[in-house]
Amino acid sequence: MTIFASVPLAPADPILGLATRFKNDPFEKKVNLGIGAYRTAEGKTWILPSVAEAERRVVADPNAEKEYQPIDGKPEYKRPVQQLIFGDDVIESGCLATLQALSGTGSLQVIGQFLHFMGCKKVHGPDPTWGNHPKIFGRAGLAYGTYPYWHQESRGLDFEGMKAAMQKMEEGECILLHAVAHNPTGVDPSEAQWKEIVALCKERKLIPLLDNAYQGYASGNLATDGLSQRLFTESGMEFFIAQSFAKNFGLYGERIGYIHVKCDSKDAADAVLSQMKVIVRQAYSSPPKHGAAIANAILSSEDLKKQWLEELTLMSNRIVDMRVRLREAVEKRTGTAWNHITDQIGMFTYTGLTKDQVTRMVEEFHIYMTGDGRISMAGLNEGNVEYVAECIQACVSS
Repeated sequence: MTIFASVPLAPADPILGLATRFKNDPFEKKVNLGIGAYRTAEGKTWILPSVAEAERRVVADPNAEKEYQPIDGKPEYKRPVQQLIFGDDVIESGCLATLQALSGTGSLQVIGQFLHFMGCKKVHGPDPTWGNHPKIFGRAGLAYGTYPYWHQESRGLDFEGMKAAMQKMEEGECILLHAVAHNPTGVDPSEAQWKEIVALCKERKLIPLLDNAYQGYASGNLATDGLSQRLFTESGMEFFIAQSFAKNFGLYGERIGYIHVKCDSKDAADAVLSQMKVIVRQAYSSPPKHGAAIANAILSSEDLKKQWLEELTLMSNRIVDMRVRLREAVEKRTGTAWNHITDQIGMFTYTGLTKDQVTRMVEEFHIYMTGDGRISMAGLNEGNVEYVAECIQACVSS
């Protein structure tokens, strides 16, 4: 008798399971709109040229080594990363606790464990949100609640519902916010709405946690996509940021990201960093080196950073072009407004398709998408956008 007899088989991850089904599907016109990774206009994966050159320089460095890295990552790597979000005055104040982490997911897990350590009991996340969010915070020992976010009728933000829910949150509880390009809806608050959110967080004495997975990828501009982080910094509040370099650097498999904690003082930042290092040490000892070295080579090089920023614009523009093409193709066939496709931003569009319609898209038309109707715009190109529009029309018209 195995000692694992009581261990049940875990269900397959729904998004990664879609990828497996797509790979094994022989249908010629199949389309993968499930996984959130950039694809070229030809539907191919893409290593950013700036990343390829940075990696070449890293590998060719005669002083390169494979030693253990500091628990919180190399200190000289921190400032260029902080400058993507914060002004030099904030950085030089010493009030930031910054440490390298395992992309966005790893950053959130460390933050979750730290929130539990400091006595926070509950995290409130948007409904809907990335499917891993509730599981990450549950694993960290925190209660997880939701606040209204998606408004089905308008296919936009349920801002009044969100504010009403925030008024009921307790002092010292954490509110999870998507810094830009909300996943899965692609719906973001306006600048005026962000200002109200910041004011409510301050009034209710909540702990803001910004999940920053798409800065620069959404609009092609780091400053534009950094609006929410800038407003929280200007508010004087203390808050957390989980920063991922998967999407905006295309470093999906390198698992590179950073945690930033904006504190009131240098003493507070030093204490926070010391305790987060304990969590990292007990979890994986120290972070991986290669992805961090690539990101630093880009951010610390004037020519590579310029090239990277141009590549961000290129990726963002292709996504915007696909939004326009899909909206035009669907509206032409249905005769109804689908403006939410172009109103939303970032990698994903929340189509508004029902579960039954999604099932038909997958099973009958071989268009792979998540059960909530989310599609990855990066999976669209000139060769498949018309077919996807035809299938959407077939599903909504019957």
